[in-house]
Amino acid sequence: MTRPDVKQKHLADFLDWSLTTISQTNDQLLRDIVVLDGALQSLAKVFKHGKRDDLLQYAPTVLQCLEQKHLSESSEAMLRKLGVKLIQRLGLNFLKPRLATWRYQRGSRSLAANLAMSQSTTATSAVTSGLESQEQEEDYDIPEEVETVIEHLLVGLKDKETIVRWSAAKGIGRVTGRLPKDLADEVVGSVMDCFSFQETDNAWHGGCLALAELGRRGLLLPSRLTDVVPLIIKSLTYEEKRGACSVGSNVRDAACYVCWSFARAYEPKELEPFVNQIASALLITAVFDRNVNCRRAASAAFQENVGRQGTFPHGIDILTAADYYAVGNLSNCYLNISVYIASFPEYTKAMIDHLISMKINHWHSVIRELATKALHNLTPQAPDYMATTVLSQLLPMAVGIDLHGRHGAILACAEITHALYKLGLQTNRTVVDMISSECVDALKNIHQMLHDRKQYRGFGGELMRPAMCGLIEKLSLSKMPFKNEPVIAGWQWLIDDTIKTLHLISSGAKDGIIAAVVSALSALCEEYYQAQAGQADSQIQDVLVSQYIEGLQSPQMLIRSGSALALGCLPRFMIHSKLKQIFEGLQQMCTVSQKEGSFTEARRDAVKAIAQVCTKAGVCANGSPDSALCSENVADVYGTLLQSMNDYTKDSRGDVGAWVREAAATSLMDVTVLVASSAPEILSPDLVKCMMCCLAQQAAEKIDRYRAHAGNIFLHLLHSTEPAVPHIPHREELLSIFPVETTTSLNWNAPSEAFQHITQLLRLPHYQYHTLLGLTVSVGGITESTVHFSSQSLFDYLKGIQNNCAALLQFGDTLLSIFRDNLRNDRVVIPFLNMLNQMLANSCFEIFTTQENHQFCVDLLALCKESKKSKDISKLRACVAVFCGLIQFQGEVRKKVLSQLLMLLCHPFPMIRKTTASQMYEMLLTYDDVIDPVVLDDVMTLLSDANWESDMETVRANRNQICDWLGVPRPQIVGKQSAPQVS
Repeated sequence: MTRPDVKQKHLADFLDWSLTTISQTNDQLLRDIVVLDGALQSLAKVFKHGKRDDLLQYAPTVLQCLEQKHLSESSEAMLRKLGVKLIQRLGLNFLKPRLATWRYQRGSRSLAANLAMSQSTTATSAVTSGLESQEQEEDYDIPEEVETVIEHLLVGLKDKETIVRWSAAKGIGRVTGRLPKDLADEVVGSVMDCFSFQETDNAWHGGCLALAELGRRGLLLPSRLTDVVPLIIKSLTYEEKRGACSVGSNVRDAACYVCWSFARAYEPKELEPFVNQIASALLITAVFDRNVNCRRAASAAFQENVGRQGTFPHGIDILTAADYYAVGNLSNCYLNISVYIASFPEYTKAMIDHLISMKINHWHSVIRELATKALHNLTPQAPDYMATTVLSQLLPMAVGIDLHGRHGAILACAEITHALYKLGLQTNRTVVDMISSECVDALKNIHQMLHDRKQYRGFGGELMRPAMCGLIEKLSLSKMPFKNEPVIAGWQWLIDDTIKTLHLISSGAKDGIIAAVVSALSALCEEYYQAQAGQADSQIQDVLVSQYIEGLQSPQMLIRSGSALALGCLPRFMIHSKLKQIFEGLQQMCTVSQKEGSFTEARRDAVKAIAQVCTKAGVCANGSPDSALCSENVADVYGTLLQSMNDYTKDSRGDVGAWVREAAATSLMDVTVLVASSAPEILSPDLVKCMMCCLAQQAAEKIDRYRAHAGNIFLHLLHSTEPAVPHIPHREELLSIFPVETTTSLNWNAPSEAFQHITQLLRLPHYQYHTLLGLTVSVGGITESTVHFSSQSLFDYLKGIQNNCAALLQFGDTLLSIFRDNLRNDRVVIPFLNMLNQMLANSCFEIFTTQENHQFCVDLLALCKESKKSKDISKLRACVAVFCGLIQFQGEVRKKVLSQLLMLLCHPFPMIRKTTASQMYEMLLTYDDVIDPVVLDDVMTLLSDANWESDMETVRANRNQICDWLGVPRPQIVGKQSAPQVS
């Protein structure tokens, strides 16, 4: 047998094995899937690398076997991909290995060759569909199997997996490159059928990939561009709603790839008729697409076209503003880049029309809101178009059926109207002069139509209410001539009803609705409730103020919040002569609800409202407390705000009181700057001292965000020069600790930076108590980084005063004062005991250990004995550690400490008994001179070996044995009639 015959035999045997394997496998079984996968991969490689003459006779048989297997219906994506890959290789075997002479070619693939031809002025003529090739195509019959191959590849373009569609698209390009021109054109037509409204996004994506491959290979002739370009333009904005989201980002990305491939494939003159369409579509996608990958793909495609084609209007300028990185931020795209691009007339109307048709009715609320803001920014580029055409399109949508369209249209009407008003100010024209009377009436009637249709209710109401509030705000700011008309009462009803029904709204929408209501009320009052210059309509003033003050006492927390913020947003003329009444209502809400421990958000908003009301009312040293912030009410204002600085309410969400403290710190800053600039004489030294001490305390606490907030306000007030805040205690020392550069360089969020500055306040008598109180929860906390840096800074300070007995004694007195004032406050006491334990372990009070019965030690022991009565495990364990640290003090203190520890050895809680024994063992190892060396070993052996979690009789016997060894009286069992004591 000759060598070719041997090779042919082996090939036949291999193909027979492969076909048998494929026929007998069941792709529902994992084992069979692996076998089938291997067989398909092997066949694909054979038909890729094998000689056509050897394989052609077997190709029909393999194709027939694949058809019988119905791989396109398999549930395994990899099998479907390999099936498509093998089918396209079979198709290439059926066709002669030659490039189509009819294909479109643009220059040379080598940049150097193109440049050389350009320099020699030799024009390279593109081969178009109308020119005949120098080499005549050979007439040959196309096998019938090719039709089957193409059919399978077209089906693969619609597969649900991208890898299959991508493989099919490449197969379409490869096979089409070997077909005669007429047949290839039929394939192109079949690909274009994928862009039907009846097809899914998968078909659109596969169609785009196939067109890109055809264009890249020169198989999409320029004559077809007239049909193809509109499909690509549609694909660039393709998006289909599916459930709670949408699909189509892959289609838009693939359409960008098509535009990118066209830039490389065609001469500029071929694409010239479509330049404006493609450029506008790409820029719209680059700026307004929701998906960042699509925006970047469109930017890259636009860049490719600018560089390769050179015909895109203002291409270089636009690329500078809308490059790959700039389009990464969605807000920047909508609000800034779009404005720059729209400044070129070629793109202005296309961008506006896209926002109106595709974006203000988008399913995602963020896109709708950004689109309306973009329309506001684009209005100066085409004011007449906005006023006449766009508003006329939007107003029917604003009262239409579609919820999302209605929401976006109302917001868009508001933004465009306000933008037109601002443009009119430059030319002394009103909005009414710029838009038609029909549009004015339509804007006025939107509320009544929504109300009559009951569209403020339910889920739709959660979108309609803030949208209408936005419209009310913008129309009020635009000074629409609606004063004394019924629509104003309707608007006011909507605002008030929204505040009263806030508790019925889903949690995710509440914050946005409250913000919209407050902004609308402020603008509405400012424009329509002034009877004359500077004077309020007394009737509406009485009604609104009384209504919102009454809302402060509502049992619903959100009604309280909304009412407080409503009072805070009222303009000055509405507050005039009502300030005392408003402030008393806000003050009462802060005080009463703080005692109740609930309504935290309401207290936060009330604190904000106090500062807003004071800012609106202004300052007058000798004025009436009913009209301005003056010497009579400034102390009450500061008292309420300072009281709120000590709000440490906790619930299931954690330290919610921090919201109130943060708002109080901001309000204190606003009020202080206001008073210092107008009437600094009404600021007493005590008020300023209390404020600065409270801020110093917050700046020393453990939560990074609130520490940073308080620290920045502390520095702002300290370094404020216009106005300068008077009576700041130790101003000069503070300026040396916090020089002016720290206002920008000091990172309060970083414990490593913050605490080394804040602990320096401990040497200032006025700040020592509050700073140490703030440090207590940081040093004794549980966050490792905070504990490490705060304790390190505190110990550095204490080392610096070790030789200064007076300073150390003052520090000890401050420490005792904090302990005494917070004896029943576990929020402070537990971290205080942990901090005290660290101090004792680091010998911070070594100077006191040399004196017997030092008063600091006596007082500290007495306070620790009070804490020992707690039932809190963590507090008791902290007490045990402190008692063990106190053993280093001499005299009666040591005996009392031992007595307390021995009582804790019989504590009712087994964990406390075990912890006490362990801590005492470590104590005796550390301070081995506190007891007689004769009994030291016996005591330590019993402490370590005894089972302190055993029954109480056994534990008490072991404890009493230790008492006898140490010479400490045995604790006596207290009778039941007395208060329970540890025995």
